[in-house]
Amino acid sequence: MAKFRQLHDLLLNERLATADQFHTPLPAPRRWLELVHRRAYHQAFAQGQLSRAEQRRIGLPATTPLVRRTWLAVGGTVLTARLALRHGVACHLAGGTHHAFPDHGSGFCIFNDCAVAARVLLAEAAVARLMIVDLDVHQGDATAAIFAGDPRVFSFSAHCASNFPLRKQNSDVDLSLADGLEDDDYLIAIGDLIPDLLDQHRPQLVLYNAGVDPHRDDRLGRLCLSSGGLLNRDRLVLDACLRRNIPIATVIGGGYDEIGPLVERHSLVFRAATEQARLHGL
Repeated sequence: MAKFRQLHDLLLNERLATADQFHTPLPAPRRWLELVHRRAYHQAFAQGQLSRAEQRRIGLPATTPLVRRTWLAVGGTVLTARLALRHGVACHLAGGTHHAFPDHGSGFCIFNDCAVAARVLLAEAAVARLMIVDLDVHQGDATAAIFAGDPRVFSFSAHCASNFPLRKQNSDVDLSLADGLEDDDYLIAIGDLIPDLLDQHRPQLVLYNAGVDPHRDDRLGRLCLSSGGLLNRDRLVLDACLRRNIPIATVIGGGYDEIGPLVERHSLVFRAATEQARLHGL
């Protein structure tokens, strides 16, 4: 959990954000969670009553700090989405827990923050349609399952074909990538596809999972992007949205390495957002 504080400090030290640009969320209320997750599941997690098998599937122990952070992170994604609708772009210092299903967690994910945010905004009629762009190296399997058959939410996942999860779900569009894919081929693969999807579906908001685990040094990645490649990926997604006047909210997604290099990689989407907001006059 130290990476979240270090990312906050890096953004200030590198002048990628000023103190007045930070917003502190409130924990997600139960009524928000229950737009996606079953009460029996979130209560069992909060009360430390998950079975050993359920905790093993998540991969994290249900400690009190983790419970607090989990509720706060979901509230943060909802707040980030609201800020994006207001300002055009907003970035969350957490989020992207896309392996969390309605009744169980998986792959270090407990609640599906982007799914909750989407359902909250739809329930409030803040938007009528939105898109989830998931470029984490692992497929957004739970997100795909949650919104299967829901025409209001379009799910796109570009991920390493051979990586977790073993059993993939069906997103609205899936782009399965070969092991070892490098910067140029990766950017070619998504470079026309994402703008085309935006043009076809015209979402009123994009929720962007900017996972950094496609990096060549990531322990769980299997792709071979450089930090420069990740930065250009983020620029591409942000520019594609902003030039179409589509608000975009970003979450940091996955990344598995020593904290120092990992925090630097997570900062890339903030660098890209700062740059693109300036270029688009936001």
